[in-house]
Amino acid sequence: MKKQISRVGLVLMVLSIAFFVFGCGAPKKSENHSPISEAKVVKIGVLPIEDNLPFYVAEKDKLYTKEGVQVELVSFASAMERDAALQAGQIDGQVADLLAVALLKKIGADVKIASIGLGATPKEGRFAILSSPKSGITDLAGLKGGTLGISQNSIIDYVSDQMLLDKGVQLDSVKKVSIPKMPVRLDMLLSDQINAACLPDPLASLAQAKGAHLLIDDTYKNISQTVFLFRTESIKANSEGIKAVLRAYGTAGQALTNNPDQYRDLFLEKAQIPQELKDSYQTPTFSKLQLPTEEEVQSVMKWMVEKNLIPQAYNYQELVDPNLLPSS
Repeated sequence: MKKQISRVGLVLMVLSIAFFVFGCGAPKKSENHSPISEAKVVKIGVLPIEDNLPFYVAEKDKLYTKEGVQVELVSFASAMERDAALQAGQIDGQVADLLAVALLKKIGADVKIASIGLGATPKEGRFAILSSPKSGITDLAGLKGGTLGISQNSIIDYVSDQMLLDKGVQLDSVKKVSIPKMPVRLDMLLSDQINAACLPDPLASLAQAKGAHLLIDDTYKNISQTVFLFRTESIKANSEGIKAVLRAYGTAGQALTNNPDQYRDLFLEKAQIPQELKDSYQTPTFSKLQLPTEEEVQSVMKWMVEKNLIPQAYNYQELVDPNLLPSS
């Protein structure tokens, strides 16, 4: 009888130990959200641009910890290096533009858009066409027959075409010059080696500060957006972790928008704002997380097909995952 009791006691002891070990090892829960495995680190590729600022704000404010997810921000010097890392599966997601999404799909990288990063409104993420200081060109009509520095087959090229067409300028009346490196394009503009250039902020603002003439910018119409995208394989493997990253990014974007002065030093550091603009350049604002519209996506796809960058347009469902956005 005692022997049987001893066996029962031994079994109960083993069960108690197992419960303690496995119970304590259960995934931690984020506040008000589903359990997320801490073993699955979400790796995000970042460039030194203002679009990525919410990632750093979330890190500073410990929003990833609050959401119960581990995030590693992996820095890259160029979009080419970042895209190669995404294709190789070395990172899970990044902020890029719609052209980059389609080109990644074309080369076999299965990716999905989870949200707009910067550019939900025309005021966010400005692009501008500016003329050189000594060109004497003060409006788009004066650009006829002149040279326009762009980066061929890029978002810069797309935005330039849309702005020119919207204002009635025939594309074949302007000679495009492909200058992929933006600092070189800026220098060539300021030294009058080209008549005009299309630049994003903060370089567009820097060009203005150095005497370039603003001909047009895209704040009159929402032409371009950056988007937050993830590898489909990463979404399948860790959808809850990716949703948590989105929640943190969205919360950080709103904190930045509502309290820009609080994050001013972080912004100047991470976005590499030129020294000449550190006192005057505005901290960007971020809209609440939302998906690009079908019209915005299809406009880019149509242009890419016309440029023979992709054989046929991807439809909206092929590019967008509507299930990752926070419910509120």
